[in-house]
Amino acid sequence: MEHAARRVWHILFTQELHPLLQHQQEMLMGCMLITRGSSHLTQPGINSLLQVPQIPIGKDGDTMLKINFMSTLFVGIDVSSKSNVVYAMDFYKNKYISSSFANNQPGAEELAGMILDCLHKHPDLTTVVAALESTSVYSVHIANYLSTCERLMSYKPYVFCLNPKMTANYRKSFIGLSKTDPLDAFVIADFARAGRIECEPWRGSQYLALKRLTRHRLHLAGCISREKTYMVSNLYLKFSELQLLQDDDRPFSNLYGAASSAVLTEFMSVQDIIDAPEEELLQFLAQKSRNRIQDLSKTSALLKKAARDSYRLDKCMYEPINISLASSFNCIETYQKEIKAIDKAIEKTIRGMTPNALTILQSIPGIGPVWAAGMIAEIGSISAFHSSDALAKYAGLTWRRNDSGDFEAEDTPVTKAGNSYLRYYFGEAANSVRRHIPEYQAYYAKKYAEVPKHQHKRALALTSRKLVRLVFGLLAKNQLYTGEQLDAEPNKESN
Repeated sequence: MEHAARRVWHILFTQELHPLLQHQQEMLMGCMLITRGSSHLTQPGINSLLQVPQIPIGKDGDTMLKINFMSTLFVGIDVSSKSNVVYAMDFYKNKYISSSFANNQPGAEELAGMILDCLHKHPDLTTVVAALESTSVYSVHIANYLSTCERLMSYKPYVFCLNPKMTANYRKSFIGLSKTDPLDAFVIADFARAGRIECEPWRGSQYLALKRLTRHRLHLAGCISREKTYMVSNLYLKFSELQLLQDDDRPFSNLYGAASSAVLTEFMSVQDIIDAPEEELLQFLAQKSRNRIQDLSKTSALLKKAARDSYRLDKCMYEPINISLASSFNCIETYQKEIKAIDKAIEKTIRGMTPNALTILQSIPGIGPVWAAGMIAEIGSISAFHSSDALAKYAGLTWRRNDSGDFEAEDTPVTKAGNSYLRYYFGEAANSVRRHIPEYQAYYAKKYAEVPKHQHKRALALTSRKLVRLVFGLLAKNQLYTGEQLDAEPNKESN
């Protein structure tokens, strides 16, 4: 029933049906109209349902914007770094604009002029819906301009940045369609005309400043991870046994810490460690660790044992390996300093923007200002999501089912089709929360023990999905965390 209603959705967007569509009114009799999660059986007095023209925005049309499709100009923009291509049509697919403009301020003003000329020539068009694909940073300026352009304000412009995967899949419905920039713009415009948009209108730069900081922090964290992965080979060549030791056999808890890096760079070879007098080695470890090593004698013994068990390098390799390791450690240290500076900037920015949401998320044990800011920057206003399922889908924390007949696959990979930055911050926050809240610790342990492989990744992904429900519940209800069960959805009627 729901699919039948969605096929004739366009009939519901005008107060008076177009004469060509009048004969389809009878098709609506007995169909279910789905709105905000509740269903209403259409009656012979169906015209009462047509008084508020709407465009469905969000999953299954749960969130509604009041737009009259019959009087709307749909503008599709194919964005690139140097130039953009625009295609504009009305609800009946009549072409009004097909042109290109430079991706700069004069080009954006030229586009606004083209749209205004079109609207002046066709006074029956009273609303503008502009859609463009989210293309890195290249779509930011044009989206900002169109959503705030004073010349277009009287036409109530709505600007939507779309997931390219959605328009790419929609393009497949046009069999044999060529791939050109004008046709890409046409597909985007038709995607909007068909009512397939499932996102909120462009929110401007409110969260953009915070988002640039949180995403740059993720970039720096990735740089550290890549540098550590790169230097593994040099570590093995210099001190083959050190990185293979486990648990209590390891002299250092952190292989990339200050004491470990000093040993690896200031001793030319493992033989120098073996030959070092015990007292000098103990003094060296105490100084480099700033007296943070509790049992210096044990650490010294483990270090010398690892050195004796390691391979010996040719002398010609000593200096090149040491230089490479020192460079890698310097890079890691620099990145760590930059992350601390970014953390301070994030905390300053978030406190001046959405202090209420920050306070709510920080009330969850294990979530500090950085993880909270990362989630807030990507989520924006929680009112953009009608449920925790919608928020999870946006973050890419959903799983594909694979079944046919009596067969149901056990391996259901995560979609990862959503916002990768939000998924990262949910994962990091969940990994921290599970160490502070017994409920999440028990849940993680349960999921970890259910499978023989990929235990941590699976358990952390499922714990992240559980955290999504908590975050949505707290933000939607505007309340602090008290340990109360909030996995259930808030009252639909209160949304």
